[in-house]
Amino acid sequence: MTTEESVKVSNDEDTLKAGIRGPQLLEDFMMREKMTHFDRERIPERVVHARGYAAHGYFQVYESQEKLTTAKFLQDPSVKTPVFLRFSQVAGSRGVNETNRDVRGFATKFYTEEGNFDLVGNNIPVFFIQDGIKFPDLIHAVKPEPHNEIPQGQTAHDTFWDFIANNQESAHMMMWIMSDRTIPRSFRMMEGFGVHTFRFVNKEGTSRFVKFHWKPKLGVHSLIWDEAQKLGGADADYHRRDLWENIEAGNYPEWELGIQVLEEEDEFNFDFDILDSTKIWPEEDVPVQIIGKMTLNKNVDNVFAETEQLALHPGNIVRGIDFTNDPLLQGRLFSYTDTQFYRVGTNFKELPINRPICPVHNNQRDGAARITIDKGQVAYHNNSLANNTPYTVPGSKGGYVTYPSAVEGIKIRATARSFMDHFSQARLFWNSMTKVEREHIIDAFSFELGKVNSISVRQQVVNMLGRISSKLAASVARNVGAEIPDVEASTVTKKSPAVSMANTIFRPDTLRVGVIIGQGFNESVTRAILNQWKAVGLQPVMIAKDLGTVTGENGEKWKVDNSFLTGSPLLYDGLYVVGGDHMGNDFIWKTKSYVVESYNHYKPIGASEEASTIIESLGIDGQPGVLIEQTSELFADEFIKAMTKQRFWARG
Repeated sequence: MTTEESVKVSNDEDTLKAGIRGPQLLEDFMMREKMTHFDRERIPERVVHARGYAAHGYFQVYESQEKLTTAKFLQDPSVKTPVFLRFSQVAGSRGVNETNRDVRGFATKFYTEEGNFDLVGNNIPVFFIQDGIKFPDLIHAVKPEPHNEIPQGQTAHDTFWDFIANNQESAHMMMWIMSDRTIPRSFRMMEGFGVHTFRFVNKEGTSRFVKFHWKPKLGVHSLIWDEAQKLGGADADYHRRDLWENIEAGNYPEWELGIQVLEEEDEFNFDFDILDSTKIWPEEDVPVQIIGKMTLNKNVDNVFAETEQLALHPGNIVRGIDFTNDPLLQGRLFSYTDTQFYRVGTNFKELPINRPICPVHNNQRDGAARITIDKGQVAYHNNSLANNTPYTVPGSKGGYVTYPSAVEGIKIRATARSFMDHFSQARLFWNSMTKVEREHIIDAFSFELGKVNSISVRQQVVNMLGRISSKLAASVARNVGAEIPDVEASTVTKKSPAVSMANTIFRPDTLRVGVIIGQGFNESVTRAILNQWKAVGLQPVMIAKDLGTVTGENGEKWKVDNSFLTGSPLLYDGLYVVGGDHMGNDFIWKTKSYVVESYNHYKPIGASEEASTIIESLGIDGQPGVLIEQTSELFADEFIKAMTKQRFWARG
């Protein structure tokens, strides 16, 4: 291996650092060459996170965080800080199906009074790699294979799993990816994580380590794999449509901002390195403190001008927030600046979606697509012709001052020994899963590896799984035709309930109920039930054989939202079959197909007394989550409880 100048490369795994846990050095010409080339490999869309959607909102802190940080937007609970939040997929191009299994980007730009702060994270708290220099390799492996550009936006292929098998620091990340976290039910029902370890610095100059968490008020919920695959055909824009329609309807998504805080003296008190981005800080050991709330209340006016031209950068920070020597973060601090200059242009920070809400004063000039018309003859510092303006501001007056963390050690390319354990937290994740979640993880590994043509790569991955759990490895091995590995599995017995999606919030707000109505339906009973559901936030969607209207038994005409053809049971969180006096064979047959699909996806199903024969004919009456109307008020209440539960895994 050589550089582009044919200099032989001795180490392509580690950036050049000042000390083995120190910050990256600017003189690392090998990393800069590799990263700058990678940043320019796609035009004009993003190399990663190309498929994205976003919305505007605001953030409010609950109470002053003065003891922890001088960041002004975290001081006054009465201040609403504008935000712009972009959700995205990592692997696919702009046109990829939105329900593919993939990590989701969760990137927030805060337009604070002191400048912009970008919290550029994902819906998973860890990452594949430990050092930013390996990011081009990861993305080359996950992208469509270059000889045939197949598959699009998916990880189920040889090169990706070959990378994983040979870069086993990814083991923990793969447990998260093969869980249901990577097939979210909605953007509105995803957690967000800053991933990296940052610093908070207060007015006394005291530093503490911090990690950021976004907790959705609706809880953390997912699709199931069969549902996700089919939804890609039913509605490839499923997630963006869901976000757009709910904001337009006034169902504003909300997340609470949480922080994990560690004192400097506790840095080495754990059996993992707190700077390792492939590790979590278990919430049971370092509790998440909820400090504020973000609300999205406005859709974009123009997707290109806002969502696509948005330029995010983890290096956009404000006074009171600082970096650590996390080697993945250090690499991103270089790469994101470079890629935005290339992708959006020299003056990308002047675009409306990127510029701060406070004034900008500096000596940057000219360049492509300059928007600002600079006045005067002086564009340098120091000067006398303009009274030395713009002038610097001392830290005591609000100027940004980098925290003076100690740095020592020889210049070195190496991985710290404290980063070497790749399996303990992968096993912690496995231990924390419920029976259903474990079954889904086994199925996900089996599906993905089943698409890998190389028997050798399959076996290598199964061997890696054996280091996590013998049961997991044996189950996947049987499913993909590999040998059960004879390796020693991790002996970690600890659990972290916080990582299980079974321990989330369950509420009915904004869940969609497909209501199947036929000619001659009972208007008064149906109206009473739907009104009871709407009062708790459920969203009925009227489905009939044809679009237009359906006439009830008393002559009322109700608008139809979806026909059997334009709708799909995949698009609803539950189903209510009302039926009517005139249900023909075609109506009954199509209703049955809707019911069977919903039943197989473990969703709640209800039926009026008139439509109960359809449920009975399928032999599913009496099964968990299948309800037949007796009295309308009692039925409506029981169905609300079923919708709140969302999935009935105990069905036979």
